[in-house]
Amino acid sequence: MTLQLDWNNEQDKHEIQDAWIVKLTELLQLAGEAEGLTTGEVALTFTDDEGIHALNRDYRGIDRPTDVLSFAMQEDGADELDIIFEVEDESESDPLSGMLGDIIISVERAQLQSEEYGHSLEREIGFLFVHGFLHLIGYDHQDETSEAEMTAKQEAVLSQAGLTR
Repeated sequence: MTLQLDWNNEQDKHEIQDAWIVKLTELLQLAGEAEGLTTGEVALTFTDDEGIHALNRDYRGIDRPTDVLSFAMQEDGADELDIIFEVEDESESDPLSGMLGDIIISVERAQLQSEEYGHSLEREIGFLFVHGFLHLIGYDHQDETSEAEMTAKQEAVLSQAGLTR
């Protein structure tokens, strides 16, 4: 198995181009390779500001839209609920073991940010996707050092994929 990208579109403001999915799949492979991760599944959802606002409010307690949200399946936080599943055959493995998590991107917010930063929408979506992926595998940016590390990793992957500013 390799790193796999599954995606869906829950917004109608921007067409999701096939070329974006190809590029996002490439970014997933490059980011995974950089982190020594060769297998797993990432679920990506494209939404709008209204959709991501609701998720941000309901899951993070922040009552405003954001650009990207990540929900890691492999987190062991104290506030995380245990996922319980039943198997009929003891030889069956955990059906979620390969699932890294969900990334939700507001295409509406990405469009605004791409204009603000003066680069393509494809580059902004790529940036948000890699940012979300790094969160799925445990990176965070709570202080200057961790933010600098995350930024460097994001830019390295984007550069490899030809998504420069």
